[in-house]
Amino acid sequence: MAKVELKKPIVDEIAENINGAQSVVLVDYRGLTVEQDTQLRKQLREAGITYKVYKNTMMNFAFKGTDFESLAPLLEGPSAAAISKEDATAPARVLAKFAKTAPALELKGGVVEGVFYDAKGIGAIATIPSREELLSKLLGSIQSPIANFARVMNQLAEKGGASECEAPAKEEAPAEEAPAAEAAPAEEAPAAEAPAEEAPAADAETSGSEA
Repeated sequence: MAKVELKKPIVDEIAENINGAQSVVLVDYRGLTVEQDTQLRKQLREAGITYKVYKNTMMNFAFKGTDFESLAPLLEGPSAAAISKEDATAPARVLAKFAKTAPALELKGGVVEGVFYDAKGIGAIATIPSREELLSKLLGSIQSPIANFARVMNQLAEKGGASECEAPAKEEAPAEEAPAAEAAPAEEAPAAEAPAEEAPAADAETSGSEA
C-alpha cells in the first residue's frame, strides 16, 4: 500500500478534529512522565478538549487551507495538538495551568478564534476566565441588587415594619372656612293693594222738589 494511502486516514482524522474548532494549541510534551501525561490527558478530556500526538507532516497537510495554516512554522520537534470546538480559551487555560506543575510541558503557540498567538500570547489567553466563570460573575452582579433589597426589607421587618422609617406626615392645615354666603335679600312681597277708595256717596236725592 502506498504511503499516501496510509497517511490519508490520519490526515482526514486531523481535518475532522479541526473542522469547526474554536482553537488549536500546540505543545512540546517531551520530558513529561507517564503519570503526568496521563493526568494531563484526563484534565483535557474533562474540559471537552481533544488532545492527540500527530506527526508534523500529517498536521501540516491537514492545516493547509484552513484557519490553522499559520501553525505550520511551529511544526518542529514532537508536537501534540489540543483542540476545542466549544470553549476557545479552554486549551490554553488547561495547558498553562498544568505547565506550572510540570515545567517540561512547553507551549508552542496556537490559533484562537482564527487569530495566531505565539507561546507568550497563549499564556495571556490562558488568563481569560472560562465561559462558566463569566456567566457566574454576570449572574452574581444581577443578583446583588436583589440581595441588597432583601437585606433592607429584612432590617425593616426587624425594626417593626416600613412605617417606622417613614417620615412623619405633615399636619394638615385646617381647612379655611368658606365665607358665609351673604344672605340674599328676601324679595319684597308685593305691597298689598290699598283698599279701593270708596266712591263718594251719591248726593242724597233732594227730598221734595223746590217749592
